[in-house]
Amino acid sequence: MKLETIDYRAPDSAAKFVESLRETGFGVLSNHPIDKALVENIYQEWHAFFQSEAKHDFLFKPETQDGFFPASVSETAKGNTVKDIKEYFHIYPWGRIPDSLRENILAYYAQANALASELLGWVEAHSPAEVAARFSMALPDMIKDSQQTLLRVLHYPPMTGDEELGAIRAAAHEDINLLTVLPAANEPGLQVKAKDGTWLDVPSDFGNIIINIGDMLQEASGGYFPSTSHRVINPEGTDKTKSRISLPLFLHPNPSVVLSERYTADSYLKERLRELGVI
Repeated sequence: MKLETIDYRAPDSAAKFVESLRETGFGVLSNHPIDKALVENIYQEWHAFFQSEAKHDFLFKPETQDGFFPASVSETAKGNTVKDIKEYFHIYPWGRIPDSLRENILAYYAQANALASELLGWVEAHSPAEVAARFSMALPDMIKDSQQTLLRVLHYPPMTGDEELGAIRAAAHEDINLLTVLPAANEPGLQVKAKDGTWLDVPSDFGNIIINIGDMLQEASGGYFPSTSHRVINPEGTDKTKSRISLPLFLHPNPSVVLSERYTADSYLKERLRELGVI
């Protein structure tokens, strides 16, 4: 079994994409509308930013969760004891962003949100009637004008050989949100856990867009759409000396959106953030 890349412009792309989400929790799209040159420029700009001391001027605020998160406070995935090998910057349109980086990153934020809204429409249109009936409103409406959707600019630094035993760039985890939208990074390493427990490489060809289901869509669909474990493994050979930049957009509903009889988007997010020790 492997993940197939789906041509966004093909007549059956929506049906194939939703089938892939259902089977693997992931979908990979080529020939999508997000500007490749813009993504490449962002990789270069933010790589330079993470090499600079300027990043420390934007240290994150615990109460708002925007800004720069150094490796010393990096996440420990649920069920793990070792921190991931990464640093990152949280982008919200209302949050702090370095002035020189603002234009491109917000242009990407807008493009990725527009694509995500369309993809949520695909999910709803190709859900069985009994699954679609569970949604408290149209899926694209859940994210309309949301101030919660998070763009994370991740930097995985080169490996030094001094990493903590057992540490990898991102330990196996599931995402909290509805969908995650990710341009294929400039280096391989992303893997998804298949139903049989094996790890599949996610196609990393530059220009692809990778989408995966988060826990909120799993909750809203009554488990029909699976939120699948994924990880970023450490590179081998000469790739160990390379940085890796990654741009996941975590699509979050408005806080009052009802996900299920058990949760609103707000109560679900807070429960998960408490589990992770973030709040």
